[in-house]
Amino acid sequence: VVPRRNHSAHANSCACRASMASFCVTAKAMASAASPAMAPPSGGRVLKRVRLGDSSLQVSEACLGTMTFGQQNTEADAHAQLAYAWERGVNFLDTAEIYPVMPMRETQGRTSEYVGRWLRGMRREDVVVASKVSGRSVGLAWVPANRVVPRGEEENPKLDRKSIRLAVEGELRRLQTDYIDLIQLHWPDRYVPSFGRQQYDPSNEWEAIPFEEQVAAIQELIDEGKIRHWGLSNETTYGVMQHCMAADKLGAQRPVTVQNQFSLVHRLFESELAEACAPSNLNIGLLPWSALAGGALTGKYLNGAMPEGARFSQFEGRYDRFNTPRMENAIKGYLKIAEEAGLTPAQLGYAFCRSRWYIPSTIVGATSVEQLKENLESFVDLDEDILKAIDEVHIQFRNPSLTD
Repeated sequence: VVPRRNHSAHANSCACRASMASFCVTAKAMASAASPAMAPPSGGRVLKRVRLGDSSLQVSEACLGTMTFGQQNTEADAHAQLAYAWERGVNFLDTAEIYPVMPMRETQGRTSEYVGRWLRGMRREDVVVASKVSGRSVGLAWVPANRVVPRGEEENPKLDRKSIRLAVEGELRRLQTDYIDLIQLHWPDRYVPSFGRQQYDPSNEWEAIPFEEQVAAIQELIDEGKIRHWGLSNETTYGVMQHCMAADKLGAQRPVTVQNQFSLVHRLFESELAEACAPSNLNIGLLPWSALAGGALTGKYLNGAMPEGARFSQFEGRYDRFNTPRMENAIKGYLKIAEEAGLTPAQLGYAFCRSRWYIPSTIVGATSVEQLKENLESFVDLDEDILKAIDEVHIQFRNPSLTD
């Protein structure tokens, strides 16, 4: 696979996609291209606008994560966060058909519905909306059923042509929009180790939907104008390359982003996957999720603490990989660095992501406007002494959130 320009955008024809391509710059320029946003009316730090991978999208360097909307946050809470983020210059939102978290039959899809009702009051072209299609799963049969009205038959999610189309159309309905700017495959159709595991076990393999079928389904939706660009999530170097090769074979658009776990305590991306996604190669931007390790990097769970209403308290067992002795030791090291730098722990975690050349925009989550205010003050430059101190802790406690 060789570096190649993508010329697909929100269009109903090849001619329209070609006209959108005129707004693109070269691959290397895309990685560094950034334009300052207007200063937010309420004061605070200015968020830059950056080009999202090899795409036509200009997004804020902070992306508002919404997975708490509908579970930990009411619709009024959600709209308050959306309004504040917009006021501060955030034009990039990330949702998913399976949200909110924890995924449940009773609440699935509620997050995008909340976002959709907020979008009705906005100029649609001003907001960059990302969503995600659920990958292959057992035990989530109610997700495909909720893609249509009235509810359809229950079946386990997979990434075949029909499922991708119905998932996108279901999100269009919930978001009350004609198109989605960035659709992402939430996790692969094939087996991959994830959520704290990195060791590959061939005995867990199953017959997966071919990469070409997945890419072809996405390209059909691009051609119809229902999505502008697409990306991957929870993906490996092998998977990224296979999707790109399938796109090249079909003459389709390549993925422009990959949304993977990345933080001070989970830096697996920065080796061969960073090389593959570099601007000089595939030019695929990393959108990090769990930049604060489920909130653990704030220090609020140290010494066995379980604050009422916090994620670890509400969803027992789900975040155990962030609550181990190795994690505690690493977190204490990062807390000391934050204190000496005059930053909150959350600000250090987000600022570290901002410092990485392969990250165009960092997903920021919050359960209150006050949390969001703190988090959006995180987009500052870290000096070399701070970055060196971070690496020293990393070398001592390398990727402590891994469980194997």
